[in-house]
Amino acid sequence: MSRIIALIILLIPGIFAAYGIKLMRDMFFGIQVSWLPALWLQFVLGFLFFAAGLSFIGGFLLHRDRRNNKVQERFKTK
Repeated sequence: MSRIIALIILLIPGIFAAYGIKLMRDMFFGIQVSWLPALWLQFVLGFLFFAAGLSFIGGFLLHRDRRNNKVQERFKTK
């Protein structure tokens, strides 16, 4: 059961990151979503979605690997 919960916890930020990539890609092709007033705002919001999702997933994996003692010396807390 805990593995399913962990998967769900990782899927939600993953979906945000994927949507952020979609927003940035659409901006490059000039496709504007209806709920944003400007293309530059669409790119900034897409980048924020992507960065937040990626950082959450990276932090989650680093925390898990620290707990299981599977990281290099430079990543271990002192």
